[in-house]
Amino acid sequence: MPPPDPAHHPGAVLIGGAAGTGKSTLAAALAPRLGAALIDLDVATGPLTEVIAGLTGHSDLSDPHLAALTRTPRYETLLALARDNLRAGLPVVLVAPFTTERTARGWATVTERLAPAAPVLVWLRLAPDQLMARLRGRAAARDAGKVADPDTFLSTVDTGPPAVAHLALDAGRPTADLVGDVLAHLAHSGLAIDGRP
Repeated sequence: MPPPDPAHHPGAVLIGGAAGTGKSTLAAALAPRLGAALIDLDVATGPLTEVIAGLTGHSDLSDPHLAALTRTPRYETLLALARDNLRAGLPVVLVAPFTTERTARGWATVTERLAPAAPVLVWLRLAPDQLMARLRGRAAARDAGKVADPDTFLSTVDTGPPAVAHLALDAGRPTADLVGDVLAHLAHSGLAIDGRP
């Protein structure tokens, strides 16, 4: 398969949402369809974050103490990797919660950092009971606090829509359907890669 024409790629697709909504799963299915580099915040920064977590005694990334130490450098790393790939002519699919980046000010920072690419935000949402079932099912160490105290975790999940233009998707639907929705959205926005459905 020939590489995508850089003149027709969407630049950057950001897949955001709460923990357990299936961001990584969707990204892994979408990136090959776009000929894009897949950059996951947890994968890109996980090893160093684990070192810091071990030093501080906080294992949950949503812990305020750990987040205060790591959030800014983690997202700086994500955006720097994206920028390098874009400069090399590769579209990117980025995976992260994007809680701050969903605000008007946060999105302005993203678009500035990724310019001249035109980033697209895909927002995954899931009902609280489904969200908790997924977190229990994946049994990741980073989710232990969330599973142990679901009410506290769910109280921190902002269920409102992002304050910027985005494609909202029900994460309970099959991954193949979500990929189709994203590709259709990109095509409708004039950002299709090469006409592949």
